[in-house]
Amino acid sequence: MIRQAHAILMLLLGVTVLRTAFTDVYLRYVKEGLRPLLIGVGVVLIVAAAATFWYEWRRPAPENQPPPQEGHREPRVSWLLAVPVLALILVAPPALGAYTVDRAGSAIQQPAGFPALAAGDPVPLTVGDYAARAVYDHGRSLAGRTVKVTGFVTLGKGGEPMLARLTLSCCAGDAQPIKVGLEGKVPAGLRPNAWLEVTGAFSARRTADPINRAPIPYLAVTEAKPVPEPRNPYES
Repeated sequence: MIRQAHAILMLLLGVTVLRTAFTDVYLRYVKEGLRPLLIGVGVVLIVAAAATFWYEWRRPAPENQPPPQEGHREPRVSWLLAVPVLALILVAPPALGAYTVDRAGSAIQQPAGFPALAAGDPVPLTVGDYAARAVYDHGRSLAGRTVKVTGFVTLGKGGEPMLARLTLSCCAGDAQPIKVGLEGKVPAGLRPNAWLEVTGAFSARRTADPINRAPIPYLAVTEAKPVPEPRNPYES
């Protein structure tokens, strides 16, 4: 019975992994390029579960086997291990958001260089690209340009709204936030985790993250409108 219980858990977990991998739900947990690995893991788990069931079905029953002793019964509480798997099947947790950002310092990465921006305004940029150009290029590549940046709202010191995005190296466990302050025509009443598409220009204003003292650049907002959460909520 113990092997059968293990097989059921493997089967449930394999089905959950495949269900997640074949939808965009997996993007809440890992980088986009890891989908083939998730599919492979799901298939292996299901095959292992099927092999276990086959082995148990084909195994001859031992002769003269004594009845199970009272002290050796399998604890029913062990079936609670299936609860997290069933929870993932029924209700997928949301992507990380403002709660995570509020508890980690901004982690702007300095790139090897700053390619010329595409022609036409507003030019779409990621939160990380805008922040890196504003901090490490001192806004030179942003001069005279209008940019469009999408992220979710988080509240800085004193309840000041900021735009943020989380970056992944591999999975949600190593997520690091990038924060951009907002000034100018910032809508009132912004709530954490609300997604915004912000249009604006480079601002020379800068502050330090109170958590790790990392620089937080600002964006001079000319327009901000709510948008749905994107297919991939993280930046690479």
